[in-house]
Amino acid sequence: MNHILRPLKNVQFCSSSRKAKILNAGIHRVFRGLKFESDAEIGQKGAFCKGLILLTIDVEDWFQVENFKQWIPFSSWSSYELRVEKNTHQLLDLLDSQQSAISGQRSVSTNSTSPDNVSDSFRQRRIALSQFHPRLLSPGTGGQEETEKKEKSRKSCLRKSSPKATFFVLGWIAERLPNLVREIRNRGHEVASHGYNHCLCNQQSYKDLEKDLEDSKKLLEDIIGSQVYGYRAPSFAINNDILKIIEDCGYLYDSSYNSFALHERYGQVDFSQNDRKGIAIQIADPRPLTPDHRFYELPISNLKFKIKNLQLPWGGGGYFRLIPLSIFKKGVKSILNNYKAYIFYMHPWEIDSQQPHLKEASSFFKFRHYVNLHKNASKLSSFIKYFSKSQFVTCHNYLTQLDLEAGKR
Repeated sequence: MNHILRPLKNVQFCSSSRKAKILNAGIHRVFRGLKFESDAEIGQKGAFCKGLILLTIDVEDWFQVENFKQWIPFSSWSSYELRVEKNTHQLLDLLDSQQSAISGQRSVSTNSTSPDNVSDSFRQRRIALSQFHPRLLSPGTGGQEETEKKEKSRKSCLRKSSPKATFFVLGWIAERLPNLVREIRNRGHEVASHGYNHCLCNQQSYKDLEKDLEDSKKLLEDIIGSQVYGYRAPSFAINNDILKIIEDCGYLYDSSYNSFALHERYGQVDFSQNDRKGIAIQIADPRPLTPDHRFYELPISNLKFKIKNLQLPWGGGGYFRLIPLSIFKKGVKSILNNYKAYIFYMHPWEIDSQQPHLKEASSFFKFRHYVNLHKNASKLSSFIKYFSKSQFVTCHNYLTQLDLEAGKR
């Protein structure tokens, strides 16, 4: 983002809306000269929708972002109002509301131990039938109880067919809001770790990083009562040595690698010797004593152009807020066509236009943080509806599907 936003440092006296207009005009000029694959090249209309989309949410609050750290130290976090709970609930409700847009999609439950012997279509018919013949399904119950049961069943059915996401939860947040973590899990989404205190991995000692990884994993597992498989590093700050530590701490996968090389905090990793399965990179092979052992990297999706080996950040976050949706969708279509899967990320604070404004921060950082927050919830909803024929799965379910497909070969 820096190479795009750096010129904005010289327009400090422009309003945020003016800066956004300047940037959007610049983005349109940049992309006018780049050749996206046309619908004809991708295939018949709608063919691109057959891919898998992995929605991921980094659950942290607005005052915990790395860009504000010099003005908001860790020691002051407890003095700020927690807005992450309300914002995360809004995201959960937004995902649940997409059921009609994702109709016909069979989402894989994140709880593989729960029996599910009744099809979603049968549940829908059963609920519809209960509206006309409630006593056929709930004999001997009162009117209020019947209504409550029908509403509970209706919501459960909607959630089973709504898009599923992976929520990488900060330990500091989970410690204070355990019910929020349970709610994420109860709504059918995957709970994964975002570390404990949002410290950059490459700025910690081996011992401190190991403790951060293990403590956050154990806390989340104690809260939800099941295994946590995934980890995402703050600011995507990883390297090959850090990946080894993450693996040794018992995680199945990491989702921290962002190949966009122009961001100063994104880590650099050499994957030239690793095998790929879909968009997943297999880091560890099965071991003699542990044949079922696996460790994968699920990298953030970026857009690669053949011209001059150009690579643009296309995974979400601030880039999703900055890039016009019409252009962003074209890029995602191209990624789905090439890789059959796409990873998207965002934060709950990115839909909160009412969050406090940090006056002390530089104009540059304030623009990066606050631009287009007021549009982002509706933009996300439009994005999901546009790709309604895609299957929205969690990170763990994606890897499970890859292993199942490999077993059939």
